[in-house]
Amino acid sequence: MSVDRVLAVVIEHDQGKTKLVSLEVLSAARKLADQISGKVIAFCFNHAANLEAELFIQYGADEVRFLTHPDLQHYIHENYVFALLRELEKSSFDYLLLPATNNGKELSAVISAKLGVGVATDCISLSVSEAGDVEAVRPVSSGKAHSNIRFSGKKPHILSLRPNVFRSPPLSRQGEIVTAEIQLPELSQRVRELVKQVGSELDITEARIVVSGGLGMQGPENFKLLEELAGVLGGAVGASRPVVDNGWRDYSNQVGQTGRTVSPDLYFACGISGAVQHLAGMSSSRCIVAINSDPNAAIFSVADYGIVGDAIKVVPVLTQEFKKIITS
Repeated sequence: MSVDRVLAVVIEHDQGKTKLVSLEVLSAARKLADQISGKVIAFCFNHAANLEAELFIQYGADEVRFLTHPDLQHYIHENYVFALLRELEKSSFDYLLLPATNNGKELSAVISAKLGVGVATDCISLSVSEAGDVEAVRPVSSGKAHSNIRFSGKKPHILSLRPNVFRSPPLSRQGEIVTAEIQLPELSQRVRELVKQVGSELDITEARIVVSGGLGMQGPENFKLLEELAGVLGGAVGASRPVVDNGWRDYSNQVGQTGRTVSPDLYFACGISGAVQHLAGMSSSRCIVAINSDPNAAIFSVADYGIVGDAIKVVPVLTQEFKKIITS
C-alpha cells in the first residue's frame, strides 16, 4: 500500500486499562488516513495492554508500537515526552493526535514547544481540504464560536481531540504489532519517587454520563446522593463553580467556563441555576436533564428534560428507579 502521510496516535491508560477516549482518537485518525492515503501508528506505553493490541487495530491502527520501560507504567510527562521525541526522531510523522485529557493537553503543549510545531487543542471536528490537508475545528470564546484551523510549516502537526465526540464502531482489520524497549535518562530522586495518586473516580471530561450539583444541593454532605446516582449509571460527579468556591467539591469536578468542558451523552444538572459560565462547559451534552425547584431557572432553557422539584428529594427517587431498570 502506498502511504502518503503518517498519523501517530498516543494511547492513554489508567490503572492498567485503556481509556475509551483513545479508541475515539484512533477512529478519527483512521477516517483521516483513509482520505489521505495515510498510515496510523498507535503508541502505547503500557506493556500490560498487549492483550488489547488487536482492539487498537480494529479501531484504526495499521501498526501498534508498545514502548516499554518500568517508569512508563505511570504517567510522568518528562518520561512520556522523552519517549515520544525519540520515536519522532526515528520516523517522519505528519500528524500527532492525542486525547484532549489532562495528560494529552500537557503532552501536546510540551511537544509543540520542544519541536516548534503547531498544535490545535480540544478539536471537535476534523476534515480534509480539496488540497488534501487536514483541517480542524475547535471551540473558542467559551463555545460561542468555532475556529477553523489549517496547519503550515514544520511537522508533525499536533491535534488533541475532545472526548465523546469522535466515536465509531470497531472494524475487522489487520495490522502489525511491534514492541520496543525505551531507554530513559536518569531522573532526579524527587521525580523518581513521584507516585501518581490514582483514584477510582472517572474523569468528568471523559465520562459519558455526568451528574452535576449546584448550590441547590444545600451542602457538601448531600453530594453523596449524586455519587450514588453516578455509581448506578457508571458516571462521574461534577459541580458548579459556587460549589467549588465553597469548598464542597474539588476543582477537578468543576464544570464551566473556568473549569472543565464536558460532552457526555447524558448530563444531570441538579440544583444548578444555569449561569452562562456553567452552560459554556456543558451545553454540548447530547441530552440534558435539569432538576431545580425554581421553574424559571435558566438551566431549563437548555434542558431536554426538566424536573421542577427539590434535587435532594428527586435524585434519590431517580437512583432507585434506575436501579430497578438496570437490575431487572
